[in-house]
Amino acid sequence: MTVMAGAGAGFGELRSGNLGVRIATSAEEIEAAQALRYRVFYEEMGARADAETAATARDRDAFDAVADHLLVLDHNLGEGAAAVVGTYRLIRRAAAERVGGFYSASEYDIGPLLAQPGHVLELGRSCVDASHRNRAAMQLLWSGIAAYVSRHQIALMFGCASLPGTDLDLLALPLSYLHAHHLAPAEIRPRALPERFVAMDRLDPASIDRRAALADLPPLVKGYLRLGGFVGDGAVIDTQFNTTDVCVVVKTELVTEKYSRHYERHRGAQEGGAQEGGAPE
Repeated sequence: MTVMAGAGAGFGELRSGNLGVRIATSAEEIEAAQALRYRVFYEEMGARADAETAATARDRDAFDAVADHLLVLDHNLGEGAAAVVGTYRLIRRAAAERVGGFYSASEYDIGPLLAQPGHVLELGRSCVDASHRNRAAMQLLWSGIAAYVSRHQIALMFGCASLPGTDLDLLALPLSYLHAHHLAPAEIRPRALPERFVAMDRLDPASIDRRAALADLPPLVKGYLRLGGFVGDGAVIDTQFNTTDVCVVVKTELVTEKYSRHYERHRGAQEGGAQEGGAPE
């Protein structure tokens, strides 16, 4: 069952059974998201913590202060900070300007994206607690992003998406597949900074097993591709987080179209006395 709850920050809350998704409304909720990020990125995925990060058991940086933090909440665990089981960091242009630019600019030349008309949104720091990595939680995250995109009239969203590990031989297949089949058009193609650039076209395109390549891609990257997403030119090795990053770009027409269809179905159901509907797929 999916219902709209409360006005709240951002777009209110989308509910599906015991789970909900909305924008964080307190410092405690943001700190809970940072604690979740620490558990997933550092304890589970092997990111390297500096002394302050290790001491606080929080993944945080200067961008957190200006971002909107999308949260998946499991209301069976409680309310507010106690319920946080998933998160996504959302940064709009005006927010980025307050801290000197977007996070992605430390890895990519995003000039072509910033030159586009309309509002842009950077996505990042996505993670879900191991106990909630299922279809329901991921659908809610995407529904929350779609609602946010619709509310703020976002035309283009982008961000650094991570492939696990830094062994380029092991990642040659998915990187080559992305370069061969999903490279962004030139006018919206970010490029890895020269000093960080790692070539993605590591295999002969004719030798690429597309099914195997897709199986090697993280679910988040596959989700972007299902929305018609593209990747920039060049990967970036992030030694701190033990990942290899690609820059993903998504025009939001399909995102907002799916959300609008979902919202209209939900509103029609409510007007008919029901409170059921499916999360956008």
